[in-house]
Amino acid sequence: MNIKYWLHKQKLKLRKMMKCICSGEHLGKDEVIHSSESLATRDYSASGYSSRAGETEKADTSNIEEAESSLRESGFLNYEEARALLGRLEYQKGNVEAALRVFEGIDTAAVFPRIKITIVRRCEISRRHSQSENTPPMSMHAVSLLVEAIFLKAKSLQALGRYSEAAQSCKAILETFETAIPNGLPENFSSEYKLLETLNKAVELLPELYKLSHSPQEAISSYRRALLYKWILEIETRTKIEKDFAIFLLYSGNEAAPPDLRSQIEGNFVPKNNVEEAVLLLLLVLKKIVLERVEWDPSVLDHLAFALSTGGECKSLARQIEDLPQGTVGSREKYNSLALCYHAEGDDLIALNLLRNFLNNRENNNRDCDFELLLASKICTERDYSEEGMRYIHKLLANNESGKCQERVSYANYLLGLSHSARSRAVGSDSERILNQSEALKYLENARRMTKGKYSRVLYSLSLENAEQRKLEDALYYAKELLRLEGGSNVEGWILLARILSAQKRYSDAENIIDAALEESGKWEQGELLRMKAKLQIVQGCLIDAVETYTKILAVVQVRRKSFGGVHENLFKGKTKSNGNLEMEIWHDLANVYTSLSQWRDAEICLSKSEAINPHSASRLHSAGLLYAAKGFEKEALKCYEKALYIEPNHVPSLISTAVVLSQLGDKSVPVAKSFLTDALRLERTNAVAWYNLGLVYKRESGVEAAECFEAAALLQESEPIEPFR
Repeated sequence: MNIKYWLHKQKLKLRKMMKCICSGEHLGKDEVIHSSESLATRDYSASGYSSRAGETEKADTSNIEEAESSLRESGFLNYEEARALLGRLEYQKGNVEAALRVFEGIDTAAVFPRIKITIVRRCEISRRHSQSENTPPMSMHAVSLLVEAIFLKAKSLQALGRYSEAAQSCKAILETFETAIPNGLPENFSSEYKLLETLNKAVELLPELYKLSHSPQEAISSYRRALLYKWILEIETRTKIEKDFAIFLLYSGNEAAPPDLRSQIEGNFVPKNNVEEAVLLLLLVLKKIVLERVEWDPSVLDHLAFALSTGGECKSLARQIEDLPQGTVGSREKYNSLALCYHAEGDDLIALNLLRNFLNNRENNNRDCDFELLLASKICTERDYSEEGMRYIHKLLANNESGKCQERVSYANYLLGLSHSARSRAVGSDSERILNQSEALKYLENARRMTKGKYSRVLYSLSLENAEQRKLEDALYYAKELLRLEGGSNVEGWILLARILSAQKRYSDAENIIDAALEESGKWEQGELLRMKAKLQIVQGCLIDAVETYTKILAVVQVRRKSFGGVHENLFKGKTKSNGNLEMEIWHDLANVYTSLSQWRDAEICLSKSEAINPHSASRLHSAGLLYAAKGFEKEALKCYEKALYIEPNHVPSLISTAVVLSQLGDKSVPVAKSFLTDALRLERTNAVAWYNLGLVYKRESGVEAAECFEAAALLQESEPIEPFR
């Protein structure tokens, strides 16, 4: 046969076949183009394939000519492979709908079993290092072409907004390989680079399709399958999947179901919730960054900071930041991040030292360090380093003389007010104390005016400072403004208002306020409110009602512990009293109530419950001392008070009770009792009980000084709350 005539005949058959594919018809038996090898054995990557629809690069007639050229040496091009080839050409040209019509003509129900058998036999041949008698039903090039076609079908469906169908197509590809090779792709599979490239893209695409189809649990499952199965993923692809999965767990709002039992290998860590799983993934990404296997991505640290701080693990975050390679983050960012981490964990001295090192570095211009100055002054204010804190604040105010940032200036005034308030409690002379109290109110009022009364912490501090200075009407006004601003969402505001009303001896009104707060608050926040209510019931003489209220608190604490365990302690660390501390204080309050009722056995049981929580509690030892004193065992009571002061030297109730017992032991102990009361008043200037007992001590020596002490005690008693304002 003439060569030219043969080529012309094959060309006509090829064009007829393409036309049939486009129209959806099937070729007759005699119209199949035969060859000793499938057309799929040719690699068409040179044709400029891209997985993104609408790419500007167009396929031209050279693709057809390339196919014709291949057919000179080929035996046949079967129906599915021809559709895969034509669909790819249409997809390259951006004809997504046309490509989808072509791909839908591929009989996947018949193709997938053949692909599976081919993969299984390919792995068997690799293991035996010899040719098998069982020849695979298709070549690996054919597998690659058909897998690529099904993947492009999924991409086409995605482009048309048919996300669920796209996910099913993509899932079918992955399930075929997972069932064919349950233990993962073998290492020598990496030689099939074209097939692996398509599989990498399919693994990465499937979770995104489930997210687009609003199927969060399926998305989570596909992420886990992508990471647990051995797909021989490129490191960049695997890192991207880990990061995307972590982001989805943190911010999607969908609680992930536990991993299936097959993936829970004995002895391995299994995450209990979304945050734990996200942290684990982000740590894996960060490890690759540290080992310089992938490029630095600052957003990874941001997401890790969110995840760890949400779980109350800021110290773990600090360790990760410290382990970052030199130069990964800037010096300033590193100092700030570490300072914030340690401050959040309560390690304020470490945080302050970091900020001191940064601010004292001559290379840093303090004019551009407003954030560092604010944070340092805040820590100093909270830790009673008022002098140092004021220096930082004045530097900050000097940097903002033009008023370029009113928010910073207002916050600086707020911190100055807190600093002067702290200083007023530390100074010895009355003149300095009055001056600092006046300055505290002035700066807090400045801050309120600058923020137009919209910053809740300023209003709270103003109310608290006025209350401590016994300006109860002003304190009441700001407490009401605070509740109005917050809408009653903060338990602290309710409790402060109730304390102010109790100082005005409006016990019934204070109890009504607590009842209103209980209706507005969640059950886990009710512990402190119920304790306040019990104290109000005690001062009104309703001791039995108080015992019932304390019992309710213990029930809330027990349920909260069973519901959250240690998670609650981390999440709300520093905001509310922990379960253990609150429960311990409730047992102490109950012991004191039973002591006042002379129910010694019940009081002892309460103290034993408290001892089981914390055997080294100054408050418990003080309550035990009160019990011994009520029984008439002064020496045993004195021993308890001494132990309490050994544990906590500034425990004011123990200082006062020690002085009371010493003054009863005889005149020789009076000077020692006086020193204890003086120490108590140095720590708590407005304690009416300390002034009264100091008056009793002075009564033995001088009537004039005793009268002054009694007068101070009477004045303070008139405006004393049922528990300290601060």
